[in-house]
Amino acid sequence: MKTNAHTLPVSSTISDVERDTGVAKETLRVWERRYDFPQPLRDAHGERSYPVEQVRKLRLIKRLIDLGFRPGKVIGYDVEQLQAMAERAVQSGPQLSQPHPEQQQLLELCKAHDMDALRRRLSQALLVMGLKSFVIDLVAPLTRLVGEAWASGQLAVFEEHLYTETLKMVMRSAIFSVPQANAASIGAPRILLTTLPQDRHSLGLLMAEAMCVVEGAYCVSLGVQTPLLEVVEAVRVLQGDIVALSFSASMNPRQALDSLAELHMRLPEAAELWAGGNNAALRRRNPKFVRVLNLSEIGHAIAEWRLRHPRQSTRAG
Repeated sequence: MKTNAHTLPVSSTISDVERDTGVAKETLRVWERRYDFPQPLRDAHGERSYPVEQVRKLRLIKRLIDLGFRPGKVIGYDVEQLQAMAERAVQSGPQLSQPHPEQQQLLELCKAHDMDALRRRLSQALLVMGLKSFVIDLVAPLTRLVGEAWASGQLAVFEEHLYTETLKMVMRSAIFSVPQANAASIGAPRILLTTLPQDRHSLGLLMAEAMCVVEGAYCVSLGVQTPLLEVVEAVRVLQGDIVALSFSASMNPRQALDSLAELHMRLPEAAELWAGGNNAALRRRNPKFVRVLNLSEIGHAIAEWRLRHPRQSTRAG
């Protein structure tokens, strides 16, 4: 990445752009051929080099795609027009209930970059509400509110990242504080949690883990972006009962469905496949081999699992 005298990036490599915008390298190349955008320069080695203004436009295009637009319908607009389109799309889309004043206050702390205060407020709310209510009644709607603010341009990418890292710190500490089932606990399903390789969003996964732990499951988080074959191997080695996947809205729905089908084919017959999140693939089509759940349904699903496995006992290893 090239920089000017003030160390601000003036151009980015294709890997930088993929990381910073969420648009895959292959997609960038396709758009370049099909739509004549982006229009990267070439560095001394002949590699693509993307000016900062093109990266900014790509971020807005990705934001609009996440909101349901098709690339060919938006890629010809300039940055100001794309920004206005994103704001209108958020305002005219499905509206959440009016945010609770506390949620709005937490969002304002994020905008003010006061992450110490945000962490304290979240920790205090957790102590008062308990982990289950904290996740369902505060964290889930607050995360949607942050997502809306980002989509409409009210929140910068780095501010959304600050929120994510602060919340992860609080959530991880809360999960560790819950009395844990161990790997040999009778009646405790072994749940492996992860996202697919194309999905790097971690908050949905962390919220699901918290809900599973509260219900007495033995949870193993594989983190995000685990290759499918590694998920299968982890189930075999760790004797997992359930693979729980979190899907963000930004992941390609067709990729999500194809990956779910392949994972189902490769998993042991006894292993169940659960999924949750805001991806269109889970809303429009619900494959029979996947149990689609929202956060509030996890407890019921685990209780049902226990009923189906009344003789579940200790395992070797």
